[in-house]
Amino acid sequence: MRSTTVLRSTAASFAIAGALFSPTAAANQFLLFPLAPFAALFSPYSPPAAAPSTTTAPGTETANELPRQFRRGIIDYRTSEKAGTVIIDTPNTYLYYVLGRGKAVRYGIGVGREGFTWSGVQTISRKAKWPDWKPPPPMLKREPYLPRFFAGGPHNPLGARAMYLGGTIYRIHGTNQPQTIGERVSSGCIRMTNEDVVDLYDRVKIGTKVIVLPISQRRADSNGGGRG
Repeated sequence: MRSTTVLRSTAASFAIAGALFSPTAAANQFLLFPLAPFAALFSPYSPPAAAPSTTTAPGTETANELPRQFRRGIIDYRTSEKAGTVIIDTPNTYLYYVLGRGKAVRYGIGVGREGFTWSGVQTISRKAKWPDWKPPPPMLKREPYLPRFFAGGPHNPLGARAMYLGGTIYRIHGTNQPQTIGERVSSGCIRMTNEDVVDLYDRVKIGTKVIVLPISQRRADSNGGGRG
């Protein structure tokens, strides 16, 4: 009886050892643990808790969470620029799409952080839906942990749409971080919620004039704050 018990115990030990050190188990250990720190590098681009609904415009699940002053709306806005022009009010973190006759659509935006703001006149040279992202060399130099290529989709930092400005590295694009709207956080690009960037994308055309106001120039809405 004792011999039988010893044999059974020995067999069980070999079975456990075989399971632990099998090629499959070793491969699983290699895949799970060494890659964990690498995966953590991409934490700033974590997806939203829930994927956007396929029956509504991307980003609608966050639109109502914005502070009221940054929600999209038609306001009184006097300007000499013709209808269809985009005006980016950098210091006040608003983007205006001029409708004409003293009206404009106003959107809340995120702009460049200190040292990364810019100003001037550009045109929209390209438009893209769910764009891929390739961080430009200056950004990679500052943040070498970034991926060299990020395929388009809900998890992409450029969000649902992108409108490229002339031959610059800057874009008006969506974001999967809507909490940054109204903030100065980007490397010079203009951020909008996914819902808002889809709305603007459908309004503008290739060649649309885009005026980016300098950080030192403040312009209030002509009605003292507007409706939105």
